[in-house]
Amino acid sequence: MNPTPIPPPKTAFLRPPGPKKRFPGQFLLQRRDMLGLLSGLARDYGDAAFIDMGIAPLYFFNHPDAVRDVLQTQSHHFVKSRALEFAKLLLGEGLLTSEDPLHRRQRKLMQPAFHHRRVQGYAGAMTHYTMQMRGNWQPGAVVDMHHEMMALTLAVVGKTLFNTEVGRETQVVEDAMRAIMPLFNRAFLPWADLLNRLPLPATRRFQRAKADLDQTIYRIIEEHKRDDSGDLVSMLLDAHDEDGAHMSDLQVRDEALTIFLAGHETTANALTYTWFLLAQHPEVEAKLHAEVDEVLGEREATFADVEKLIYTQMVFAEAMRLYPPAWALGRRAIEDCEVFGWAIPQNSIVLVSQWTLHRDARFWPAPLRFDPERFTEEAKAARPKFAYFPFGSGPRTCIGEAFAWMEGALLIATLAQKWRARLVSDKPLQLQPLITLRPKNPVMMRLEQR
Repeated sequence: MNPTPIPPPKTAFLRPPGPKKRFPGQFLLQRRDMLGLLSGLARDYGDAAFIDMGIAPLYFFNHPDAVRDVLQTQSHHFVKSRALEFAKLLLGEGLLTSEDPLHRRQRKLMQPAFHHRRVQGYAGAMTHYTMQMRGNWQPGAVVDMHHEMMALTLAVVGKTLFNTEVGRETQVVEDAMRAIMPLFNRAFLPWADLLNRLPLPATRRFQRAKADLDQTIYRIIEEHKRDDSGDLVSMLLDAHDEDGAHMSDLQVRDEALTIFLAGHETTANALTYTWFLLAQHPEVEAKLHAEVDEVLGEREATFADVEKLIYTQMVFAEAMRLYPPAWALGRRAIEDCEVFGWAIPQNSIVLVSQWTLHRDARFWPAPLRFDPERFTEEAKAARPKFAYFPFGSGPRTCIGEAFAWMEGALLIATLAQKWRARLVSDKPLQLQPLITLRPKNPVMMRLEQR
């Protein structure tokens, strides 16, 4: 249980309490265990804490009202923080990294691809590729479930949003993400820009990975120039400003690569943690199987089944509570403002964390217990709205949220029709909190046919 909330200050720029250590000691701790650092701040300082990071003052908030302020009511005072500014090295000015007015313009152009009617049409491809994967699984086989889910969600996003088969690029993308993700640890170093210019092994791996991803994306763009498929890339190529100017290939590349990576990475992580948790909670797994059997029987799942797979969606939601793929959201103040009653000076970093708030006992009794019943309609209504925000909120809420919820339900149900998975090791799950929350090691599981 967190300490009693500290009353908001009345004096301008009075800082919340926080650790006395300064940079670089605090940064070295962060590098070792960022999740532990945030959990410790929430435990020791409650709803608001301050860290002198050396490169910028950092305000950490752990309360639903603060999340509302940062992501919604006060969002116009902020831009993305250093980590996502750093991500521009890979993603350019894509939807994840760009700022208004470009972000607002690009989101408007891309929104039709995620309209609810269009999303409904993606259900068939989601089920098709999942049935293809489950048909290739063999009883008793041991698989890296993270690798399996990455391959599956990559195939889904490739077909639904890009109308292309990405089977041959699956390993290229996975290798590229493995090389790229650790580099984001540099974002908090004051000498990061210098490191990125030096021919270090990690930098070279990043450059090769970026080149491989660019080759894949530009191939897709060229294919769509020859054949308008009516999908996301076609929309980007056809989009134009009021004066009739079209996007450059570079602009299309930035948006396509952002969706290509973000559209499969986060969902793959969430699905991996779902199987990990189900393997340890047979009573939840049995209830999931009972619903899947009742709703689907032996037939293939369709979009119409999603609303009936209520417990399946609750399982997925609870997995994202315990292991949120987006584990923290940072913002940089572009002007003096106020969050949760605290005055925030310009250029400060403000951080809110799904990892800590999703595990806060004030809103989640017995927070480490895997309990999908937390997501009944009654339970959700009893909690503050912003105690749970796996997809963010406000004007920068994830554009693919509805896509991800449907995908999670259909993929889980389709695989659970025929299979269960068992962990082959009782070692604790190790995590990598990079841009997304990834498993640090392969999640090896043995497949059992139902």
